[in-house]
Amino acid sequence: MAERAALEELVKLQGERVRGLKQQKASAELIEEEVGKLLKLKAQLGPDESKQKFVLKTPKGTRDYSPRQMAVREKVFDVIIRCFKRHGAEVIDTPVFELKDFDIAGNFDPMIPDAECLKIMCEILSSLQIGDFLVKVNDRRILDGMFAICGVSDSKFRTICSSVDKLDKVSWEEVKNEMVGEKGLAPEVADRIGDYVQQHGGVSLVEQLLQDPKLSQNKQALEGLGDLKLLFEYLTLFGIDDKISFDLSLARGLDYYTGVIYEAVLLQTPAQAGEEPLGVGSVAAGGRYDGLVGMFDPKGRKVPCVGLSIGVERIFSIVEQRLEVLEEKVRTTETQVLVASAQKKLLEERLKLVSELWDAGIKAELLYKKNPKLLNQLQYCEEAGIPLVAIIGEQELKDGVIKLRSVTSREEVNVRREDLVEEIKRRTGQPLCIC
Repeated sequence: MAERAALEELVKLQGERVRGLKQQKASAELIEEEVGKLLKLKAQLGPDESKQKFVLKTPKGTRDYSPRQMAVREKVFDVIIRCFKRHGAEVIDTPVFELKDFDIAGNFDPMIPDAECLKIMCEILSSLQIGDFLVKVNDRRILDGMFAICGVSDSKFRTICSSVDKLDKVSWEEVKNEMVGEKGLAPEVADRIGDYVQQHGGVSLVEQLLQDPKLSQNKQALEGLGDLKLLFEYLTLFGIDDKISFDLSLARGLDYYTGVIYEAVLLQTPAQAGEEPLGVGSVAAGGRYDGLVGMFDPKGRKVPCVGLSIGVERIFSIVEQRLEVLEEKVRTTETQVLVASAQKKLLEERLKLVSELWDAGIKAELLYKKNPKLLNQLQYCEEAGIPLVAIIGEQELKDGVIKLRSVTSREEVNVRREDLVEEIKRRTGQPLCIC
């Protein structure tokens, strides 16, 4: 136990070194070297018998954000971290970082953790309400098996794979021309690949390919198809199979993927009824990488892993653009209520009330002026997105009430002073939405 604790401390220190180098914008070679040391240390911890789920955080960088941009980022992160924690993730590192990755490490029965990663991806994208989306899935074993039966030499697997991965951006003819004209693939081989990679669908396509006379004879492809069929069974139980598409053109350019791969794209509404939705960009991706961690283990132990990464910067841009188009206000503070006054010389009463709210655990604030104008206080709430205003006036003090105003509806009600905390908590008890 003590030995493991010491090793965990080394992992933590090495992680801090990697983050420091990234913040200092050190050379890519140095960062890669130190990341390799970090993975090697993590590999020495070895797989646990229990499920390991962890969230990786990366430095925010030095860019300055406006209050509006910061508010959008905080709310996006809030959605993501709540989802990760709901699935039992341990958040690695405590400073303020941009969170985006979720991984499950360990030896488990096939496709159960893979299905959970896809469920998490769908939960996050649904919660963010950034539009309709589709998650494309494939398997590197199916791709390799397909290339083999089509006549691609082993040495050209990866370069042809990178061409196929462009099919979400360019036409098949352009991809074929690249494979034949630039990469020396025989035209008939390219045509055979085209027959496969232009197919997409659901579990019925998986079953169809399991009966394919050539593909079903390839061991790698057969294993991949079998796992995908099982994956779709779990996705149906999770209720997200309608969001998943088996897409043979999905290749993902990273060589370390060893099994299932996936990528989420936002969909653009078709111009005419009957047309298929168009993808407008990847917002999340991931897959299985069983061999990566073991590469850095001197004892050669394998640590199977599957994970996902959320494209937070792209999501930030989408949310900000949507808010601008809809001309919606975005909260730039977590303050729940502003303590305001309707007349002059009520600073002491405002200070007493805001202190009471703070002591009750309510996020409250007041303007730092002795005699602010009521209109200025209300405008501040609208600009900052503060939902409630607790207004103190001379008549309210005589009656023992506080005027509680909803900033959005502008409705006002008198609440007895002793009931104010309960009323504010009742009104602000719902989770904050993204906008």
